[in-house]
Amino acid sequence: QVQLVESGGGLVQAGESLRLSCTSSGRTFRGFAMGWFRQAPGKDREFVAGITWIGGNTNYADSVKGRFVISRDNPKNTMYLQMNNLKPDDTAVYYCNRIPPGQRVAYWRDWGPGTQVTVSS
Repeated sequence: QVQLVESGGGLVQAGESLRLSCTSSGRTFRGFAMGWFRQAPGKDREFVAGITWIGGNTNYADSVKGRFVISRDNPKNTMYLQMNNLKPDDTAVYYCNRIPPGQRVAYWRDWGPGTQVTVSS
């Protein structure tokens, strides 16, 4: 059973920062590349950032490159997304999921509850 819980979202103004967390059970996290996704109202869910199991390789969607930083703490089964210089277009529900190595798609069909990020102009 997939166990993923996202947290850290909130309402901020443009230019501010937020740090999201994704916690999971060891079975859901250990040994896997992981990624962040987001879904804005009326839009499809899209890839935001990914990180390998050891954390040496990361990749980002062009829309967030240079502003967001993905990281993970494997002993804590936790992944993070530091979001800086937020823009209104970043408003979405943010989710985490396992990703196949080198790919930008979700591996598991099931998703956690997500965490809402709202950026006002």
